[in-house]
Amino acid sequence: MNDIHNTPSVSASSLADAPWRKSTRSQTSNCVEVAPLGTGPSAVALRDSKDRGGPVLLFNRAGWLGFIGGAKTGQFDLN
Repeated sequence: MNDIHNTPSVSASSLADAPWRKSTRSQTSNCVEVAPLGTGPSAVALRDSKDRGGPVLLFNRAGWLGFIGGAKTGQFDLN
């Protein structure tokens, strides 16, 4: 099982110039956007595409790989 510990959150305005992208497989709802970050302790930012002005989660490389691994195995599924 993958563990995600204390993922920090920041305001979207502090990352307004980040290179946000959404999957081409995304539909009209339930989408997230990711932005690779080049410097600092955080490697990837994640936000809700429906609330671009809302909170942003930051992941270091190990945390991001754990999050992706958990998503692929259904760890975060609601049902």
